[in-house]
Amino acid sequence: MISFTLSVVALFVGYLIYGRVVERIFGPDDRETPAIRKADKVDYIVLPSWRIFMIQFLNIAGTGPIFGAIMGMWFGPAAYLWIVFGCIFGGAVHDYLSGMLSLRHDGCGLAELTGLYLGGTARKALIFFTMLMMMLVGAFFVYCPALILSGIWGEKMMWVVLIFIYYVATTMMPIDKVIGKVYPAFALSMLFMVVAIGAVLLVKQPVLPEVWDGLGNWGAERLGLKQPLFPALFVTIACGAVSGFHATQSPMMARCMKSERQGRPIFYGAMVTEGLVALVWATISSYFFFADGWRDVCTPEVVQQFTAGADGLLHAGDGRTLIQFFDAPTVVTTICSSWLGIAGSILALLGVVAAPITTGGSSFRTARLILSESLGLKQTRARDRLLLSLPVFAAGIALLAWQIGNPSGFSTVWQYVAWGTQLMAAVTLWVCTVYLSRVHILYVVTLLPAIFMTMVVSDFFFVSPTICGLPELTSLLLAGVITLTCIVTFILSRRKK
Repeated sequence: MISFTLSVVALFVGYLIYGRVVERIFGPDDRETPAIRKADKVDYIVLPSWRIFMIQFLNIAGTGPIFGAIMGMWFGPAAYLWIVFGCIFGGAVHDYLSGMLSLRHDGCGLAELTGLYLGGTARKALIFFTMLMMMLVGAFFVYCPALILSGIWGEKMMWVVLIFIYYVATTMMPIDKVIGKVYPAFALSMLFMVVAIGAVLLVKQPVLPEVWDGLGNWGAERLGLKQPLFPALFVTIACGAVSGFHATQSPMMARCMKSERQGRPIFYGAMVTEGLVALVWATISSYFFFADGWRDVCTPEVVQQFTAGADGLLHAGDGRTLIQFFDAPTVVTTICSSWLGIAGSILALLGVVAAPITTGGSSFRTARLILSESLGLKQTRARDRLLLSLPVFAAGIALLAWQIGNPSGFSTVWQYVAWGTQLMAAVTLWVCTVYLSRVHILYVVTLLPAIFMTMVVSDFFFVSPTICGLPELTSLLLAGVITLTCIVTFILSRRKK
């Protein structure tokens, strides 16, 4: 628990110190914001700062800092370092600067920013890529919470229909009518879950592996994990450390801010808060898998199913290993029901459900905004929003129908989504680096994480068995070549400018 405590303190200190450093590098001022200059009572509306923070937090959270942190801790205590340093020096910087760049450019989206700083070809590619990502995220976050809610009450398809109707409302309605009123309540539910689970952790004080016990791949020996720690850990934990998905959501809030000086608590602060969520669930995962916590929270009948196999790993009666039997959603439901009782577990599970529902709804709204921005269409009239949203809804329904018919197939697709969001993070960091270099500011704050994330996504592309499946050394060499090419290209383009 010492690593957990130090990590929490480090995130707070990082926000207070490094967050201020990054803010001074960017230099927010008192210029008129898009919410005032382009007010349209639909997407450009001034909202209170605390509401914007809550919406931003829910938009970027989803199940990423929960499920991703649980699976990331399978690699061992190294996950703590990635969450802390990734969040402070990578994710929060990424979120703050991409949000502030959008604020400076009339609330434009990631694709338009990419076009401004990386060129027209990159813009076109990112429009297609981000639209695809929004559709996949939206469809996934219909089905995932529907499964959880049906376990509490009602039928799965009933929840699928209700959630999709909610998505239609969040996509079509002015941002202050649904999102501005509902999201803060969902955020409180999410925060309650984190505080409640964190409090039980502090009371129990379980003996857990610490960072200084070793930073190797603990899961390879104890859980049968086959993926290498690098780069798999840095893709598995995305939303709790660095995630390019956030750069697609920040423009929505950039259109609702009345002052640039709100940027640090909203963009940097929301990411740090998400890091805290990831820390709590990573620690839960450490307790569950490395301190035999699963034995304490499961019924004796479940415990008796497991026996040691020939490979030295624990296997259930059907042959599944510990991490195959207890996947991330199962860990969440088991811990919540065991630690918080019936009432507490329902509230906590609603917190887990609220995050993906809000993120899915925001994804469809973001898709509409991307289309309107790329096509130059105004969205002040409800009819115009409906016409532009129809293809978005049609694509979402098609993906949802495919997912329901092929539930195992979508888990494979989701691995590409995890890689895709980190690819967007690398692109966003390069966009921010080019911007900072053009205005002669300390661009090293984004250059270093841009280089690191480029190496991560390149290596994962080559080494992942679901993509290229190349040997580890070959993948590292190819990733190094790609990363070096990006560095040289940046240096040459900067000299030309």
